[in-house]
Amino acid sequence: MEPDISDLARLIGDPARSRMLIALMSGKALTATELSLEADITPQTASSHLSKLVTQDLLVMRKQGRHRYFQLNGYPVAELIETLLSVTASQPNLTKTGPSDPDLRQARVCYDHLGGALGVGIYDSLVARGVLEDRHAITRLTDDGERYFIRLGVDFDAMSRSRRPLCKSCLDWSERRTHLAGGLGQWILNDLLMRGWGQRAPNSRVVHITAPGRKALVERYGIEASLASA
Repeated sequence: MEPDISDLARLIGDPARSRMLIALMSGKALTATELSLEADITPQTASSHLSKLVTQDLLVMRKQGRHRYFQLNGYPVAELIETLLSVTASQPNLTKTGPSDPDLRQARVCYDHLGGALGVGIYDSLVARGVLEDRHAITRLTDDGERYFIRLGVDFDAMSRSRRPLCKSCLDWSERRTHLAGGLGQWILNDLLMRGWGQRAPNSRVVHITAPGRKALVERYGIEASLASA
């Protein structure tokens, strides 16, 4: 018997549920009340939708004290949502290509890695320098690339203990080209934020690049200076 995707499609296709799923693409855990505001519905209605999303393993619910928090159930779910956003953006009769907010288009969090024009620019530069090998839907780290990231401080032994792939191509929602996901994609975003080269905008997926970060990102990844102006 072949898998039936119709139930999953109906679940995601509900406008309120889709808005909540997109809100969780920031990687943050949100409460039912916060998600109800994102979906413009009552908290009671949001709780009903969230129960269905948890039952179907699209979300996970975590309790902390009196509060319940909801998150996407791992990268595969986030990848599905980002792919749907990209496919939707490619249909001009349905919506504009990607977000209208220029800051969101420039640099944003895509679940746990860097998306937008900056994320795509870093990916393209790493491919051009032989750090990554691009095979369209598949991305591979080269031997030179492993040495490159070791010099930057990546602990591949620790990363290998994760079940996540080291490199994974992710089709960017606004650029409709590849940016880097997987363990290395997560490391690049975390390293950027830890060093103060970028700052997350409050209650948003937007990443603003700081003045020191602009120079550092150009030097480290060999990108065009205009891409680091987020």
